Amino acid sequence: MTQTRGWRLVLAPRDAPRSVRLFAQAARRHRLRAALPWLIALGLAALLGGAAAIVYLTPALGVEHVEVAGVSVLDPAAVRAAAAVPAGTPLPRLDPPAIERRVKAALKPARAVSVQARYPHTLTIAVRERTAVAVVPKVGGFTLLDEEGVAFLPVDAAPPGLPTVRVAQPEPGDETTESALTVLAALSPAVRVQMVALVAESPTRLRLELTGDRTVIWGDATQNAAKVRVLERSSIEPGRTLDVSAPGVVLEK
Repeated sequence: MTQTRGWRLVLAPRDAPRSVRLFAQAARRHRLRAALPWLIALGLAALLGGAAAIVYLTPALGVEHVEVAGVSVLDPAAVRAAAAVPAGTPLPRLDPPAIERRVKAALKPARAVSVQARYPHTLTIAVRERTAVAVVPKVGGFTLLDEEGVAFLPVDAAPPGLPTVRVAQPEPGDETTESALTVLAALSPAVRVQMVALVAESPTRLRLELTGDRTVIWGDATQNAAKVRVLERSSIEPGRTLDVSAPGVVLEK
Protein backbone atom coordinates (compact mmCIF):
# COMPACT_ATOMS: atom_id res chain seq x y z
CA MET A 1 0.00 0.00 0.00
CA THR A 2 1.26 3.43 -0.92
CA GLN A 3 1.33 5.88 1.97
CA THR A 4 0.79 9.60 1.51
CA ARG A 5 3.87 11.54 2.38
CA GLY A 6 3.20 14.33 4.88
CA TRP A 7 4.89 16.66 7.29
CA ARG A 8 6.23 15.20 10.54
CA LEU A 9 8.59 16.49 13.18
CA VAL A 10 11.79 14.50 13.41
CA LEU A 11 13.07 14.05 16.98
CA ALA A 12 15.80 11.80 18.20
CA PRO A 13 16.02 10.34 21.74
CA ARG A 14 18.60 11.97 23.95
CA ASP A 15 20.45 8.70 24.30
CA ALA A 16 20.59 8.17 20.54
CA PRO A 17 23.98 8.20 18.88
CA ARG A 18 25.37 11.63 17.99
CA SER A 19 25.11 10.92 14.27
CA VAL A 20 21.41 10.12 14.64
CA ARG A 21 20.79 13.34 16.60
CA LEU A 22 22.66 15.41 13.98
CA PHE A 23 20.62 13.82 11.21
CA ALA A 24 17.37 14.62 13.06
CA GLN A 25 18.42 18.24 13.59
CA ALA A 26 19.28 18.61 9.92
CA ALA A 27 15.93 17.14 8.95
CA ARG A 28 14.09 19.58 11.22
CA ARG A 29 15.97 22.54 9.71
CA HIS A 30 15.14 21.34 6.21
CA ARG A 31 11.45 21.10 7.00
CA LEU A 32 11.44 24.54 8.67
CA ARG A 33 13.13 26.08 5.62
CA ALA A 34 10.53 24.45 3.38
CA ALA A 35 7.70 25.77 5.54
CA LEU A 36 9.14 29.29 5.93
CA PRO A 37 7.71 30.75 2.64
CA TRP A 38 4.26 29.52 3.60
CA LEU A 39 4.54 31.02 7.06
CA ILE A 40 5.68 34.35 5.57
CA ALA A 41 2.81 34.32 3.06
CA LEU A 42 0.30 33.63 5.81
CA GLY A 43 1.75 36.46 7.88
CA LEU A 44 1.59 38.90 4.97
CA ALA A 45 -1.98 37.87 4.18
CA ALA A 46 -2.98 38.49 7.77
CA LEU A 47 -1.19 41.85 7.78
CA LEU A 48 -2.79 42.96 4.51
CA GLY A 49 -6.19 41.77 5.63
CA GLY A 50 -5.90 43.77 8.83
CA ALA A 51 -4.75 46.87 6.93
CA ALA A 52 -7.63 46.54 4.46
CA ALA A 53 -10.10 46.21 7.30
CA ILE A 54 -8.71 49.37 8.91
CA VAL A 55 -8.84 51.32 5.63
CA TYR A 56 -12.25 50.16 4.39
CA LEU A 57 -14.18 49.53 7.57
CA THR A 58 -12.99 52.19 10.02
CA PRO A 59 -12.75 56.00 9.94
CA ALA A 60 -8.93 55.87 10.07
CA LEU A 61 -8.98 57.37 6.54
CA GLY A 62 -12.46 58.81 6.86
CA VAL A 63 -13.82 62.06 5.45
CA GLU A 64 -13.28 64.97 7.82
CA HIS A 65 -13.24 67.89 5.36
CA VAL A 66 -15.24 68.48 2.16
CA GLU A 67 -13.66 71.30 0.15
CA VAL A 68 -15.67 72.98 -2.62
CA ALA A 69 -13.89 74.86 -5.42
CA GLY A 70 -14.98 76.83 -8.48
CA VAL A 71 -18.30 78.20 -7.23
CA SER A 72 -19.50 81.79 -7.42
CA VAL A 73 -23.25 81.45 -7.92
CA LEU A 74 -23.64 78.29 -5.86
CA ASP A 75 -23.30 78.13 -2.08
CA PRO A 76 -20.57 75.67 -0.99
CA ALA A 77 -22.93 74.39 1.71
CA ALA A 78 -25.48 73.50 -0.99
CA VAL A 79 -22.80 71.56 -2.88
CA ARG A 80 -21.86 69.62 0.26
CA ALA A 81 -25.52 68.85 0.95
CA ALA A 82 -26.04 67.61 -2.62
CA ALA A 83 -22.92 65.44 -2.43
CA ALA A 84 -24.43 63.68 0.63
CA VAL A 85 -21.15 62.25 1.96
CA PRO A 86 -21.44 61.46 5.69
CA ALA A 87 -18.52 62.48 7.88
CA GLY A 88 -16.24 59.57 8.66
CA THR A 89 -16.97 57.67 5.45
CA PRO A 90 -13.70 55.90 4.47
CA LEU A 91 -12.20 57.65 1.43
CA PRO A 92 -11.42 54.37 -0.41
CA ARG A 93 -15.10 53.40 -0.24
CA LEU A 94 -16.37 56.57 -1.93
CA ASP A 95 -17.84 56.44 -5.44
CA PRO A 96 -16.73 59.72 -7.09
CA PRO A 97 -18.89 59.32 -10.27
CA ALA A 98 -21.98 58.78 -8.11
CA ILE A 99 -21.20 61.90 -6.06
CA GLU A 100 -20.71 63.91 -9.27
CA ARG A 101 -24.09 62.73 -10.58
CA ARG A 102 -25.83 63.68 -7.33
CA VAL A 103 -24.42 67.20 -7.36
CA LYS A 104 -25.32 67.79 -11.02
CA ALA A 105 -28.82 66.39 -10.56
CA ALA A 106 -29.52 68.54 -7.51
CA LEU A 107 -27.90 71.80 -8.67
CA LYS A 108 -28.73 73.08 -12.15
CA PRO A 109 -25.99 75.76 -12.17
CA ALA A 110 -23.39 72.97 -11.99
CA ARG A 111 -22.41 72.19 -15.57
CA ALA A 112 -19.50 69.86 -14.68
CA VAL A 113 -18.38 68.32 -11.39
CA SER A 114 -15.11 66.58 -10.49
CA VAL A 115 -14.63 64.71 -7.21
CA GLN A 116 -11.24 63.66 -5.83
CA ALA A 117 -10.07 62.11 -2.56
CA ARG A 118 -7.08 63.77 -0.89
CA TYR A 119 -5.66 61.51 1.75
CA PRO A 120 -5.82 61.21 4.62
CA HIS A 121 -9.12 63.00 5.36
CA THR A 122 -10.20 65.44 2.60
CA LEU A 123 -12.72 65.21 -0.23
CA THR A 124 -12.48 67.88 -2.94
CA ILE A 125 -15.46 68.80 -5.13
CA ALA A 126 -14.56 71.05 -8.08
CA VAL A 127 -17.54 72.63 -9.85
CA ARG A 128 -17.64 74.33 -13.24
CA GLU A 129 -20.72 76.53 -13.27
CA ARG A 130 -22.89 77.30 -16.27
CA THR A 131 -22.39 80.61 -18.09
CA ALA A 132 -25.50 82.64 -18.90
CA VAL A 133 -25.97 83.85 -22.48
CA ALA A 134 -29.50 85.24 -22.01
CA VAL A 135 -32.36 85.63 -19.58
CA VAL A 136 -35.87 84.23 -19.90
CA PRO A 137 -38.70 86.25 -18.31
CA LYS A 138 -40.80 84.48 -15.70
CA VAL A 139 -43.34 85.54 -13.13
CA GLY A 140 -41.60 87.78 -10.60
CA GLY A 141 -38.25 87.99 -12.39
CA PHE A 142 -36.02 86.12 -14.82
CA THR A 143 -34.17 82.84 -15.24
CA LEU A 144 -30.61 82.63 -16.53
CA LEU A 145 -30.24 80.58 -19.73
CA ASP A 146 -26.97 78.97 -20.87
CA GLU A 147 -25.79 78.07 -24.37
CA GLU A 148 -27.14 74.51 -24.03
CA GLY A 149 -30.65 75.77 -23.38
CA VAL A 150 -30.62 75.05 -19.65
CA ALA A 151 -32.63 77.54 -17.58
CA PHE A 152 -30.53 77.19 -14.46
CA LEU A 153 -30.93 80.07 -12.00
CA PRO A 154 -33.81 82.43 -11.04
CA VAL A 155 -32.87 86.09 -10.58
CA ASP A 156 -34.92 89.13 -9.62
CA ALA A 157 -33.48 91.36 -12.36
CA ALA A 158 -31.72 90.74 -15.65
CA PRO A 159 -27.93 91.16 -15.29
CA PRO A 160 -26.53 94.01 -17.41
CA GLY A 161 -25.52 92.98 -20.93
CA LEU A 162 -27.61 89.81 -21.12
CA PRO A 163 -30.26 89.77 -23.87
CA THR A 164 -33.82 88.67 -23.21
CA VAL A 165 -35.15 85.55 -24.95
CA ARG A 166 -38.87 84.85 -24.77
CA VAL A 167 -39.50 81.12 -25.16
CA ALA A 168 -42.32 79.19 -23.52
CA GLN A 169 -40.45 76.14 -22.22
CA PRO A 170 -36.67 76.51 -22.55
CA GLU A 171 -34.81 73.23 -22.26
CA PRO A 172 -31.97 71.33 -23.96
CA GLY A 173 -33.08 69.52 -27.11
CA ASP A 174 -36.15 71.73 -27.58
CA GLU A 175 -36.19 72.88 -31.23
CA THR A 176 -37.61 76.29 -30.44
CA THR A 177 -34.99 76.92 -27.76
CA GLU A 178 -32.18 75.75 -30.02
CA SER A 179 -33.38 77.96 -32.89
CA ALA A 180 -33.52 81.00 -30.63
CA LEU A 181 -29.99 80.40 -29.33
CA THR A 182 -28.68 79.86 -32.87
CA VAL A 183 -30.07 83.23 -33.97
CA LEU A 184 -28.84 84.93 -30.80
CA ALA A 185 -25.30 83.71 -31.41
CA ALA A 186 -25.40 85.03 -34.99
CA LEU A 187 -26.43 88.59 -34.11
CA SER A 188 -23.81 91.30 -34.43
CA PRO A 189 -23.06 93.78 -31.63
CA ALA A 190 -24.75 96.52 -33.68
CA VAL A 191 -27.98 94.53 -33.74
CA ARG A 192 -27.76 93.36 -30.14
CA VAL A 193 -27.49 96.88 -28.81
CA GLN A 194 -30.86 97.72 -30.38
CA MET A 195 -32.60 94.52 -29.27
CA VAL A 196 -35.18 94.49 -26.51
CA ALA A 197 -36.02 90.78 -26.83
CA LEU A 198 -35.75 87.78 -29.12
CA VAL A 199 -39.16 86.10 -29.28
CA ALA A 200 -39.36 82.43 -30.26
CA GLU A 201 -42.90 81.12 -30.77
CA SER A 202 -41.74 78.06 -32.74
CA PRO A 203 -38.62 77.00 -34.67
CA THR A 204 -39.91 78.84 -37.75
CA ARG A 205 -41.53 81.83 -36.04
CA LEU A 206 -38.75 83.95 -34.61
CA ARG A 207 -38.71 87.72 -34.35
CA LEU A 208 -36.65 90.50 -32.85
CA GLU A 209 -38.21 93.29 -30.83
CA LEU A 210 -36.06 96.41 -31.13
CA THR A 211 -36.05 99.75 -29.38
CA GLY A 212 -38.51 102.33 -30.69
CA ASP A 213 -41.32 99.77 -30.97
CA ARG A 214 -39.68 98.25 -34.05
CA THR A 215 -40.02 94.59 -35.05
CA VAL A 216 -37.95 92.30 -37.28
CA ILE A 217 -39.60 89.14 -38.60
CA TRP A 218 -36.76 86.62 -38.66
CA GLY A 219 -38.51 83.41 -39.70
CA ASP A 220 -36.40 80.33 -38.99
CA ALA A 221 -32.79 79.98 -37.86
CA THR A 222 -31.27 79.69 -41.36
CA GLN A 223 -29.39 82.25 -43.50
CA ASN A 224 -28.60 84.19 -40.35
CA ALA A 225 -25.51 85.92 -41.70
CA ALA A 226 -27.46 87.25 -44.69
CA LYS A 227 -30.32 88.41 -42.46
CA VAL A 228 -27.90 90.26 -40.19
CA ARG A 229 -26.32 92.04 -43.18
CA VAL A 230 -29.75 93.14 -44.44
CA LEU A 231 -30.73 94.40 -41.00
CA GLU A 232 -27.49 96.35 -40.56
CA ARG A 233 -28.03 98.12 -43.90
CA SER A 234 -31.70 98.88 -43.25
CA SER A 235 -33.23 101.82 -41.46
CA ILE A 236 -36.48 100.96 -39.67
CA GLU A 237 -38.76 103.77 -38.62
CA PRO A 238 -40.23 103.65 -35.09
CA GLY A 239 -43.33 101.50 -34.95
CA ARG A 240 -42.51 99.75 -38.24
CA THR A 241 -41.85 96.05 -39.02
CA LEU A 242 -39.12 94.65 -41.28
CA ASP A 243 -39.43 91.11 -42.66
CA VAL A 244 -36.04 89.53 -43.38
CA SER A 245 -37.23 85.89 -43.27
CA ALA A 246 -36.30 85.66 -46.97
CA PRO A 247 -33.23 87.96 -47.10
CA GLY A 248 -33.37 88.18 -50.87
CA VAL A 249 -36.82 89.80 -50.71
CA VAL A 250 -37.09 92.24 -47.78
CA LEU A 251 -40.49 93.62 -46.89
CA GLU A 252 -41.34 96.53 -44.64
CA LYS A 253 -44.67 97.49 -43.23
